[in-house]
Amino acid sequence: MRSVSLLTLATAALSSTVTAISVTGAAEGFAKGVTGGGSADPVYPDSIDELVSYLGDDQARVIVLTKTFDFTGSEGTTTETGCAPYGTASGCQVAINQNDWCTNYQPDAPSVSVTYDNAGSLGITVNSDKTILGQGDAGVIKGKGLRLVSGVSNIIIQNIAITDINPQYVWGGDAITLNDVDLVWIDHVTTARIGRQHIVLGTQADNRVTISNSFIDGETSWSATCDGYHYWGIYLDGSNDLVTLKGNYIYHTSGRAPKVQGNTLLHAVNNYWYDNSGHAFEIGSGGMVLAEGNVFQNIGTVVEDPIDGQLFSSPSASANEVCSTYLGRTCEMNGFGSSGTFNQADTDFLANFKGNNIASASAYSEVVASVSASAGHGTI
Repeated sequence: MRSVSLLTLATAALSSTVTAISVTGAAEGFAKGVTGGGSADPVYPDSIDELVSYLGDDQARVIVLTKTFDFTGSEGTTTETGCAPYGTASGCQVAINQNDWCTNYQPDAPSVSVTYDNAGSLGITVNSDKTILGQGDAGVIKGKGLRLVSGVSNIIIQNIAITDINPQYVWGGDAITLNDVDLVWIDHVTTARIGRQHIVLGTQADNRVTISNSFIDGETSWSATCDGYHYWGIYLDGSNDLVTLKGNYIYHTSGRAPKVQGNTLLHAVNNYWYDNSGHAFEIGSGGMVLAEGNVFQNIGTVVEDPIDGQLFSSPSASANEVCSTYLGRTCEMNGFGSSGTFNQADTDFLANFKGNNIASASAYSEVVASVSASAGHGTI
């Protein structure tokens, strides 16, 4: 009887562990229906090589991160000549001369010596049908990002942190790169101390993407604005992108938070922007932004002028009624505290929402408490 009891307890413990590592919730908005690795048996990488192998192979996988995977130093370092386009003060980022960027675009900037970690330059390749899950608050990838490109699809990234990618250097590396993908859900992810973009969607189509409940932490010792506020936040530049940005905490940035252009349709809903020294939105040609139910606190410039794309900022109860035609409900107004103006009502692009999965929206009065409690890794 004792052996049966022990077996029963062991089975129950195993069942509890499996339950604890399953995906929490489901994607809202454009990436609704994503399944990632589905019901594949979870795997637990123990080394950076094993993690790279699991992420890049052709099998459907649920990959559970139970510790910090530190890529720093794993591919050596490079010392070469870069440039200082923003100055040489201790708080300024300097730039790697990637693809002759310094030579071609900053010819008058002083030359400086840069020594950067090679692992950060290019993210880990992630193949289709993957779920990447952190266990508790333990799942961290340090010194290298994730790279989803070349037609991959059906990927979930949940409850992990990506940190410390050459933070002192422009072109030091991106945390999450998407280019030519479909059905990607980034959820409860923290990005911190990143050299270049926290999240970037490249110029090819990223068809259905949801970024939710994540923490874009822009606090840094080096920045392009030399003030401890990270400039390179979220860059959405695809040719046919559908992006839902919901429930995220975008903190201590100075620009590109986000930058939207290139035929990108962005639904920004129930996010919390706090403490920005420059601008939040930058809307270039082809960018289409519907922003509703968000909170902007201490954001001096909510959207940079000029707006070369289209923006519906949900400016009033009467104006917001137009959303019923395209979203099936009225849009929620945004909330502001010590922030700049955000008042544009372009409507022609709203027809693009028809036929797509649309995220729900709560009143802005609920956002600060909700996002503060739940955004980032380690909160589910």
